[in-house]
Amino acid sequence: MSDYAVDTLWYTRCSVPTPFSIAAQLGWFEDEFRNDGFNVRSLRESSRPEEQSSHFDHNLANSFRQGGSVPAIWARSRGQDTRVIAITWTDEYQAIIALPSSGIRTVKDLKGRRLGLPKHHITIDHNRASALRAFDVTLATEGLTVGDVELVDLEDARYGDEGALRTGGGGGGRQRHTYTNEAYALARGEVDAVYVKDVRGAELAYLLGAHVVADLGFHPDPFVRISNCTPRPLTVSGELVRERPDIVERFLHRVVEAGRWAAEHPAETVGFISAETGWSEGWIRRAYGDKVHLNLAADLDPASIGGLGKFVTYLADGGFVPDHFEVDDWIDAGPLRELSRIAPSVRSEALQGLPA
Repeated sequence: MSDYAVDTLWYTRCSVPTPFSIAAQLGWFEDEFRNDGFNVRSLRESSRPEEQSSHFDHNLANSFRQGGSVPAIWARSRGQDTRVIAITWTDEYQAIIALPSSGIRTVKDLKGRRLGLPKHHITIDHNRASALRAFDVTLATEGLTVGDVELVDLEDARYGDEGALRTGGGGGGRQRHTYTNEAYALARGEVDAVYVKDVRGAELAYLLGAHVVADLGFHPDPFVRISNCTPRPLTVSGELVRERPDIVERFLHRVVEAGRWAAEHPAETVGFISAETGWSEGWIRRAYGDKVHLNLAADLDPASIGGLGKFVTYLADGGFVPDHFEVDDWIDAGPLRELSRIAPSVRSEALQGLPA
């Protein structure tokens, strides 16, 4: 056993459906390490900005994170020593929408039109990256490119108090709807179509009576569905993996088991997602489908790794992250391999063909 000292084990997650969130709400992380002699803390307990920023830059030692992939990729691209030990792929509502008055009904109708692109002055603008990729892949289905449309920046300052948005700044404070800019721009006729996702996007489309020009979230081609929201990597401090793999394996076991628990408790799982996100259970089912409880596995499925790799390339080529890196070098299958050996309930088939 390594003599590497752990004073505090940190964990953080986005307010989205993940097995990580289920395990946290069940109190399993605290239960697992109750007698280990170190603190187990959620980053949400911290009021220190330098600690809160770890949700985006993973600066805290001995920390775990699961949520949107853009900040995790950005941190790794900047040289942060992290490892991906599992991935969750949970499809959700993603769409390009337009007002009926625009006359836009199909993807072909987007040619020559104005597409709103969010521009938030934050550390890493994951909403902008997601929207731009959505436009790219959607237009490509009809042989078009972003050169065939007009991209219109939707800057926060144009649509209210820029300081009210806390999409990437960490510290809480006054918040506004994720798609405030898009709603204003559509209603004012400043753009013809925008990209939206999850419950907030579905709500906006419903409120505006918008037409869904393209349904990306449940598109038959998984490549089209790749975004900040899919797939979601579970990352951990690299030093902790090297020095205390036993801690990493135990933490991961709790996350994997939470995914299995969710599959067996559909109603309770939707209730937990509702509590985590602040969204109603009805809207959760509408945005994620009635089988969301079956889509919270934490594994290293090769398709998920491939999707993550494609997104790394997209973000690097688009200048959203400083540098490209090989996703296989980011993956550490060791904890899941060991877990599958000592815990028969962990699915071993998801490990086939993985890098050592």
